Amino acid sequence: MKPILYTCLTVLLLIPIYTQSQTPDQNDYSEYILTPTPPVSPRINGPKVYGMRPGSPFIYKIPCTGMRPIRFSINILPDGLSLDPDRGIITGSISNKGSYTFELCAQNNKGDYCREFKIIVGDKLALTPPMGWNSWYIHYDRISDKLMREAADQMINSGMADYGYQYVNIDDCWMVKVNSKDPEIGGKTRDKDGIILTNKRFPDMKGMTDYIHNKGLKAGLYISPGPSTCAGYEGSYKHESLDAKTFADWGFDFLKYDWCSYRKKAGGKTLDHLKNPYEQMWNLLQDQGRDIVLNLCQYGMGDVWKWGAEVGNSWRTTGDLGLEERKGLPGFYTIGLKNAEHWPYAKPGEWNDPDYILIGWVGNAHEMAIGKPTDLTPYEQYSYMSMWSLMASPLIFSGDMSKLDAFTLNVLCNHEVIEVNQDPLGNQAKIIRKTKTEFVLAKELEDGSISIGLFNLNDKEYQLSISWEELEIKGTAKVRDLWRQKDIGSFVDKFETKVDPHGVMMVRLWPE
Repeated sequence: MKPILYTCLTVLLLIPIYTQSQTPDQNDYSEYILTPTPPVSPRINGPKVYGMRPGSPFIYKIPCTGMRPIRFSINILPDGLSLDPDRGIITGSISNKGSYTFELCAQNNKGDYCREFKIIVGDKLALTPPMGWNSWYIHYDRISDKLMREAADQMINSGMADYGYQYVNIDDCWMVKVNSKDPEIGGKTRDKDGIILTNKRFPDMKGMTDYIHNKGLKAGLYISPGPSTCAGYEGSYKHESLDAKTFADWGFDFLKYDWCSYRKKAGGKTLDHLKNPYEQMWNLLQDQGRDIVLNLCQYGMGDVWKWGAEVGNSWRTTGDLGLEERKGLPGFYTIGLKNAEHWPYAKPGEWNDPDYILIGWVGNAHEMAIGKPTDLTPYEQYSYMSMWSLMASPLIFSGDMSKLDAFTLNVLCNHEVIEVNQDPLGNQAKIIRKTKTEFVLAKELEDGSISIGLFNLNDKEYQLSISWEELEIKGTAKVRDLWRQKDIGSFVDKFETKVDPHGVMMVRLWPE
């Protein structure tokens, strides 16, 4: 049996033509794979720009596909950084503010590849949407140190890290559960100095983050500003300063801060009440000796997209996607259509967050149940990833990392689709058209091209189009199918195509 290490590198078996009559088995989507196999020669993927603060620890695994072994090199490495040429991991720190541009290069016995990369040392983190994995929708209260380390292993072995996925994030349930009699998760919630304690499933947080960092990846954590978390575990209330320092000392790079029980302590519902806990933690994180991306999880209250950038790097705009029921369209469409409305508020370091990507094997959030194969059709899964990429949303997968099949990886690991998400301009796609039958998004990219998503909201195949007038361009434009990574041709005045039920045609258009 072929080891999972090669799964992301060999996913294209054939490129089918979908028909309305096809009803695929949910356990075998292999015939619906669209993403071509990457070349055996090296190709560097992921973001082209990266933000950090002066003096903070830097760790970055160069995302690169191709036959191993690959040897990495950098033409002019900024002072303070060093490269492991065999693993392609950059570590160190940069003391002075500024913009540092250099070439990342990769070489194997099949060829070589170089790509420009820019580090901006300043005040902003997450200059492109974070990419990674979160434990919630698959492990819930079963999460453990062992499962986190395995997820880090799987991010490397599956090839996801070769496309830019880098955060390995614990959600709720790593702390001690308040008033629990279970000896494994109950007990004292803090030590005599007020430092938060982990439950027995997490015996060594620093050892775990070191393990993740050694792979060139980053580690994320979760807590609530309230007395307890959504699942009833210890929160940060009245211990915010201690917790911020503890999280930094443990080595975490990302913090999801979830409103939960804080509603009982907020004191009101004004903007100041809604903003206060996030502003407090944001300011505390600025004082730590490492970069910690802050994700606000407060479900869109108070129009958070209008002020979230003042106190965080990304913010949830809606309720939990995993609790959203299918109402004709699957739940991600309901959430995505709402999130799409807030496109004017996204920019580098400031992202609207519509929640995680729930494909592959996921658990029932209503019951916190063990995972099973998604009930989303292949067409819907392509729509999901396309919409999140066009909306410049964080690409955080929350399915089972131990059950990554070829189809799921083909959805998660298409470098041309990810490139739209990670575009340095940081635009969120604008809504061009929204009706009961169709939804059209357009995102302007750094090179002057435009990425278009034509989403079919019907239960049957449907003809969709985009006119140049709607895009405010004229003449001829070259069009490329991003999922099939195939040039379609040059078109005058408009582009139209048939789209599968609840599916998408995602293209990139270059005006000529």
